Amino acid sequence: MLGNIENPGGVEPVSRPVYFLSDSTGITAETLGNTLLTQFPQSTFDRTTIPFITSVEQAQAVVSTVDAVAARGVLPIVFSTVVGGDIRLTLATCRATVVDLIGTHIWQLEGALGAAASGKPGQAHGLGNAARYQSRMTAVEYAMEHDDGQSLRALEKAQIILVAPSRCGKTPTTMYLALQHGIFAANFPLVEEDFEREGLPEPLKPFAEKCFGLTSTPQRLSQIRTGRRRDSAYASLRQCSYELRSAELMYLTHGIPYLNSSSVSVEEMAATILQRMRLKH
Repeated sequence: MLGNIENPGGVEPVSRPVYFLSDSTGITAETLGNTLLTQFPQSTFDRTTIPFITSVEQAQAVVSTVDAVAARGVLPIVFSTVVGGDIRLTLATCRATVVDLIGTHIWQLEGALGAAASGKPGQAHGLGNAARYQSRMTAVEYAMEHDDGQSLRALEKAQIILVAPSRCGKTPTTMYLALQHGIFAANFPLVEEDFEREGLPEPLKPFAEKCFGLTSTPQRLSQIRTGRRRDSAYASLRQCSYELRSAELMYLTHGIPYLNSSSVSVEEMAATILQRMRLKH
């Protein structure tokens, strides 16, 4: 079975070599390829990304590398998002299972649109759309300035303000929203004083409609905090339970939508937030 080859003698399965090949950064090949690989949890994979394959000579070198691995007896899997025809055809000669993530769909779109594809690499993650790129970089700067309540300046510019107790995933989520989607995202930590007072923290009151809450499970939050401050009241299960109960009560009282971050990825959280808050990006 693909990806589940066993060594003689009943030892651990051999990891299937997987290559993500690209004429740009490799991000798209990794994302799409890894999404497909998640459907085979019984298999193990040894992943390698080779970006910026921009000439036939480079492609030939990659083919030699992949073929050398195949000669050891385990057929690699190749995910390619290379656009250029000659380079794509060269990579297709690999002694591997080659999954061309671009070629088939380019042909379909050329037929549907009645036009030839440009064949230019790097359009998805490069500087092809300068305005879009600059917008994302500005959003990242905003997220960094407004991380963990460091700055309350220009909160009116925020498209969303993530609110949560410490270590519930505010920072990675705001950074992902900024970097991937160009969303102006701030985040605000809930602390002991906020739970003792009634109502939203004062800086958030004018922006309640922009707030989105994160929560977790006491066990998961305690585990994360223990890695930061072992044997502290801050990391205790009792303190985590109290803060999460208080935060969820605050969310419910003020009509703030919220999400449990304990078992979902940053990507899933971002997608959920964009949908529930109807944010355009």
